[in-house]
Amino acid sequence: MNRDAFTTTLWQDDFNIRIPGEEISHDVFDVIIIGAGITGITTGLRLQQAGKRCLILEAHTACFGTTSATTAHLNTVLDASYPELIKKFGTDNALLIAQGAKEAISLIRAHIEQYQIDCDFEEKTGYLYAQNKEEDAQLEKMLEGMLAVGIEARPSLTTPVPVPFTTAIRVPGQAQFHPLKYLSALLLQFLLAGGAVREATMVQAVEQQDGIQEISSTTGRYRATHVVYATHIPPGVNLLHFRCAPYRSYVLGVELADHAYPDALVYDIEDPYHYFRTARHQGAPVLIVGGEDHKTGHEVNTEQVFRELEAYARRFFKIAAVPYRWSSQYYEPADGLPYIGLLPGNNDHLYVATGYSGNGMIFGTLAGRILCDLITGNDTPYADLLAPSRIKPVAGFSNFIKENADVVKHFIGDRLSAGTLEAFAGLSVGEGRVVNYENQSIAVYKDEQGRLFTLDPVCPHAGCMVQWNPAERSWDCPCHGSRFDITGAVLNGPAQKALQPLST
Repeated sequence: MNRDAFTTTLWQDDFNIRIPGEEISHDVFDVIIIGAGITGITTGLRLQQAGKRCLILEAHTACFGTTSATTAHLNTVLDASYPELIKKFGTDNALLIAQGAKEAISLIRAHIEQYQIDCDFEEKTGYLYAQNKEEDAQLEKMLEGMLAVGIEARPSLTTPVPVPFTTAIRVPGQAQFHPLKYLSALLLQFLLAGGAVREATMVQAVEQQDGIQEISSTTGRYRATHVVYATHIPPGVNLLHFRCAPYRSYVLGVELADHAYPDALVYDIEDPYHYFRTARHQGAPVLIVGGEDHKTGHEVNTEQVFRELEAYARRFFKIAAVPYRWSSQYYEPADGLPYIGLLPGNNDHLYVATGYSGNGMIFGTLAGRILCDLITGNDTPYADLLAPSRIKPVAGFSNFIKENADVVKHFIGDRLSAGTLEAFAGLSVGEGRVVNYENQSIAVYKDEQGRLFTLDPVCPHAGCMVQWNPAERSWDCPCHGSRFDITGAVLNGPAQKALQPLST
């Protein structure tokens, strides 16, 4: 199946999600959900089962984006540590988030049992380890925070990976699964419950007319009472683009010569951190190794990032082969918690879920419950804490300043540092570069046949300059994370329009 990148993930290698073609009614739906990843599919199923008539619109194919590139860890240990959340939001709210993570795993388990889904779901123990005195102190605080919010954890004298460590903790109650097998089954249940899906439908605008949300798209117009943006980051330019920063994470799927595969979920606490787990593919184990995260569009040599991650893995594991490697995108929230609820600055019928950090399977599942409760008028304990309109200047101000100062740098500085036209002559096949010719910046890519693809490098979302990602052969925006293929077509929002082609 296709995804938003050049590389192939373990999950999509021999798997496809097929949606039967059907005529879509143009009556008014109760809810239209934009995006068919874990958030969109989970939300659609819950709403459809709650009696709402739902339509999911997907710009490409189901699970085209980050959902097909997750490493599918199901954690109660989140990217934002519990000491950090206690400091920013208080113990009660940190406890609520811990309960939400547990609830998300329980919801996934319940779906698997109810629909008898064969998706390699397994409960696992998690391990976190430190590698120096400074990290020892940090890990001790993390353990204290976990215990304070009811996460079962305790020190461990061992870890299941051959990486040297100084101290470690073990955390039972974690899990893992095959995300596409799981979501394919959920999507089927959504259709059986009367829901509708239309793929290859890029939403271009949402406007309110007489209390109804009018959606313009590449396949026509659709109408609904409510609209949910389950698109990783909402389109347009709004407050959330300044509260979420796009990052890319790198993953290897590794075959081990000694078959010493860890039977656990394992993490170091470096920044960025590395993580490990074992999956099964075509009946054989595969070690998943991830890490080396960086802001989208901020790394010139993304191939080198893969090489560094492989070199790291080879230091500790006896690697026989590396059949899989891929990268994926996530959004880091300014204050450590996702934004789930009404989209700020719009009407009371537009909802959004974004800012999951590296916990997309957990928060995407929890978002399904929260959004369903909000739309059906039921109380949800998470509404205020995760509201996209929340203002926490103490909790998120420093990250807000850091990330958006970086946006300004790229918005202005990239226009002054483009290469020269000589780059055309020296461009290798499969290479892209931004060059400058007669005071015009040009994004140029040369394919394997020597053909040149030239584009206006200005991202149509907010006017920043895209950068070439050689590993995924895409043009990535360093400001808000929009990504485009070699023809300029949108791979990831928030951009809704393609990069414009130029003649050379």
